[in-house]
Amino acid sequence: MSSFSDCLLVANRGEIARRIIATANKLGVRTVAVYHKVDADLPYIGEADQAVQLEGDTPVQAYLDAAQIVRIAQQAGATAVHPGYGFLAENADFARLVAQSGLTWVGPSAEVIEVMGDKVESRRVVAAAGVPISGDVGAALETGDEAVAEAGRLGYPVMVKASAGGGGIGMAVAHDEEGLRKAFENTKSMAARSFGSDRVFVERYVSSARHVEIQILGLEDGSIVALGERDCSTQRRHQKLIEESPAPHLDPALRERLVESSIAAAQAVGYRNAGTVEFLLDAVTGDFVFLEMNTRIQVEHPITELTHGVDLVEQQLSIAESGTTTPGFAPVSRGHAIELRICAEDPKRFFPRPGPIDVWQEPTGPGIRVDAGYTAGTEVTPHFDSLLAKVCAFGATREEARARALAACREFVIEGLVTNKPFLEHVLGSEEFTSGRYDTGVVEKIQQRHKNLARRSA
Repeated sequence: MSSFSDCLLVANRGEIARRIIATANKLGVRTVAVYHKVDADLPYIGEADQAVQLEGDTPVQAYLDAAQIVRIAQQAGATAVHPGYGFLAENADFARLVAQSGLTWVGPSAEVIEVMGDKVESRRVVAAAGVPISGDVGAALETGDEAVAEAGRLGYPVMVKASAGGGGIGMAVAHDEEGLRKAFENTKSMAARSFGSDRVFVERYVSSARHVEIQILGLEDGSIVALGERDCSTQRRHQKLIEESPAPHLDPALRERLVESSIAAAQAVGYRNAGTVEFLLDAVTGDFVFLEMNTRIQVEHPITELTHGVDLVEQQLSIAESGTTTPGFAPVSRGHAIELRICAEDPKRFFPRPGPIDVWQEPTGPGIRVDAGYTAGTEVTPHFDSLLAKVCAFGATREEARARALAACREFVIEGLVTNKPFLEHVLGSEEFTSGRYDTGVVEKIQQRHKNLARRSA
C-alpha cells in the first residue's frame, strides 16, 4: 500500500472495526481505533495500534460526532478513514468533511451517498438507466390523497416507505384505502422524527418476495465488478437473520439480469468503491424491482468473500488509494456460504438482552469463520445494536454449508446472557430453509408451523 494508507482511522466499533483492523494489520497499515468508554474492554481496541477515547453526551452520539472523529484522525497522523457500516458510514456530510480535511475517504463520494441515500431520488436515477422499479418515478408523496391515487395505479396491497429509511425501519403495508391513509400519516410522522425527513413513497407490496442483493466494486475508470448475489430473505420484522450466497434456486438467466441491473444502477451515479444493490424478487413471477443501494460494506460481506476468495476490505483500500483493485485480482465463484447473525436477544420475542459475557467459545472446523465483536469478560451494553458475532460456514454445496452452519451454531458456547442461537438452529433445521425455496415470510411460516404442532401435541 502507498502513503495514504500508512495510517487508517476506523470510525466504528465492535465486530466491523475488528474486521477492518485485521485487514489493515495484514497489510502492514497502522490503525487508529476510536471508542466510547462503555466499549473500553472490547477486543478491537487492543488490536489497533492506537486507540483514542471519544467524548459525547451518550455513547451513540460519540460515534456520530463527525468533527471529533476527523480531529482525532488528524492528530493521530491518519491519512485515511474507513467508516465500516452503520453510524456515519452513509453520512454524506461526514464523507465530505473527511475529504475536505485532506484525508482519504474509503467509500463512494459524498454526492453519490446523497443520491443513493434518498430512496425517491435513487429510484428516479436508476429507472432512467433502465433498472426496474415499483410504481412511478416522481417526487415524494405529500398527501394521503396522492398516496391513494398511487395505490390505485399499483393495486393493493402496497408498501409505504420512508425515503430516508433503512434497516427495516420506516416501512408499513396497507391492504386498503383506510389502512393506507393511516400508514401514510404514521410513516410520514415517524420518518420526520427518526430520519429528519418526512419524504415517503408508495410501491407495490409483493407477498411472496425474495430479498436478493448484488455485491459490486466500482472502479475509477467507470467499470463495475459484480461479485455474485446474496439471498437475505430470512428476516424477522424486515431485519436480516441469515444470509446465503449464491441465492438458492435462482434461474441463471434471472441472475444475469440482476447483475446487469446492478451494474447499470452503479454506473448511473459513477459509483466508486464497494457497494451493494438490493432487489425485491417476486418468487412467483420472477419479476424484480430495485429496492436501494447501500453505499458501504455490508454486514453480510463475509459470505461473498468465502465464495469468491477475496478480501473486500482490502479491495476497498486499494480502490480508495489507486482507483482499482489489487494486482492479480481475479475472483472466481465457487461453493456455497451461509452467515448467521448471533445477537444478544430473546430467541422468542427478539427483544434485546444485554449483559456480561462469562463464557465465549467460538466454533472451529473446516469452512467455519467467526467475525465477533465480543469475547469472554466483555459486556453487551444497551446502547447499540445487539449483534454479537457472525458465524459463517462455507461448503462445496449448499447442504454442506447448511450442515456446517448448524453444527457451528450448536458448538458456539456463550454464557452469561441470552442469545438468539436456539432460534437460528431451529430455522437452519427447518424444512422451509433446508429446501431453499423460501421468501421473506419464511420466519413467520416456521413460527406458525411450530405453534400448530405445539397445539396438536397439547
